[in-house]
Amino acid sequence: MVFSSIIFLVYFFPLFLLVYFIANKRYKNIVILVSSVIFYSWGAPKFIFVILGTTLLDFFLVRLMSRMENRFYRRSLLTTSVLVNLGLLVYFKYSNFFIENVNAILVGVLHAKGIEWTKFILPLGISFYTFETITYVVDVYRKVHKPLSNFWDYQLYIILFPKLIAGPIIRYNELADQITDRPDTIDDKLTGFYRFTIGLSKKVFIANQMGSQADAIFAMNYQTLDSYSAWIGILAYTFQIYFDFSGYSDMAIGIGRMMGFRFPENFNNPYISQSITEFWRRWHITLGNWMKNYLYIPLGGNRTKSKVRLYFNLWLVFIVSGLWHGASWSFILWGAYHGFFLVIERGFMLKVYQKLGKLTSTAIAFLIVVVGWVFFRVEKISDAFIYICRMFSFEFKESHVDIANNTFYTLFLIAVFFTFFTYFKRGQSIQDAIYVKEYTNARHTLICVMCIFLLVLSMGYISGAGFNPFLYFRF
Repeated sequence: MVFSSIIFLVYFFPLFLLVYFIANKRYKNIVILVSSVIFYSWGAPKFIFVILGTTLLDFFLVRLMSRMENRFYRRSLLTTSVLVNLGLLVYFKYSNFFIENVNAILVGVLHAKGIEWTKFILPLGISFYTFETITYVVDVYRKVHKPLSNFWDYQLYIILFPKLIAGPIIRYNELADQITDRPDTIDDKLTGFYRFTIGLSKKVFIANQMGSQADAIFAMNYQTLDSYSAWIGILAYTFQIYFDFSGYSDMAIGIGRMMGFRFPENFNNPYISQSITEFWRRWHITLGNWMKNYLYIPLGGNRTKSKVRLYFNLWLVFIVSGLWHGASWSFILWGAYHGFFLVIERGFMLKVYQKLGKLTSTAIAFLIVVVGWVFFRVEKISDAFIYICRMFSFEFKESHVDIANNTFYTLFLIAVFFTFFTYFKRGQSIQDAIYVKEYTNARHTLICVMCIFLLVLSMGYISGAGFNPFLYFRF
């Protein structure tokens, strides 16, 4: 079940809100927990027991760890919990990848018999809730926050349905106090509804349209693509993945806000970045923060005196980030690609950007990101390089000029506008006005009417369209 499905919009979510709002305060967490189990079980009933089982183990391990003073025992329990959770992630997500590569060597190089293997189905959201489980045990180990005393509260932290499938990745200390005590105001309900509707509109009206065009082009023979078609394909995907993922994050933040939760922001207009370093401060912010706090800093972070070690740490973090997104060499290459530009920016490129100016730097950073998305989108690395070559071949064929229709071009221009309008002060002030913390009654009325209109249009589109993918189901 995804937020942009009719089942969720017409049945699950309205029923959940009805029960949640009328429930006594002491039962609201129970309503959320039961609803979250139903939400996850709808798409993956077998794997709900994986989550429930690991959370049960983690809760008691962390509770025991928090009571101990002996550093060795504390670290042993920390290691046990982390290994169990990472072990499950590796088992489900990377076993197929490992066996396929081993078989490629055995059969292709050694001409031996390959390993017989039953491929696993990836549990929904495992990459997200595994990282959140790790934040719980590490934050308690570091004494950043005390552990939850109630098992069901911990279960709620892990399985909270708005952020279960695609994040944001919320660190334990950011949400712990909200689980047991959070506000319940009409402003939260309304602003949450606005955020949810804006996210749904981004997903339905822009991401789906861009995705339909991107899929059509990426299904073609790359060898015969002209440059125009190749650029249209990757630019459509560039806007699809942004509006799909940021739209889903908006919906998650909005749903959480309706319940009184304050989730961290996950996107901040990443395509206006003037460097790849800035891009990763704006794109999937919660993943970047997780990598920084739980991998980069433990590796030494910026404290290391050796530049070689510093650059290695940066590169390693982004290779791991690529691998986190998917079990394939193309994702690893995508991570290494971004890591390479982060390293050269640390070395000298940031100074070059300053001399080039804002507009030129933004154009270069955007081009780097767009080319990188080819590795993210195309499964085979060899095909990805062919596609990039076609992008820069500057060959144009009339037969491919009308691959897209007027509707696509109109929505493409809308996507460009909403992607870059905060590049200017006026655009930033408009966004600030929409996401302002407090609304006047007049502004509430205006935005509420607008959002109801967008919600009705979105639901009408979803019910009549057969194309409604969700990219981050892959991860």
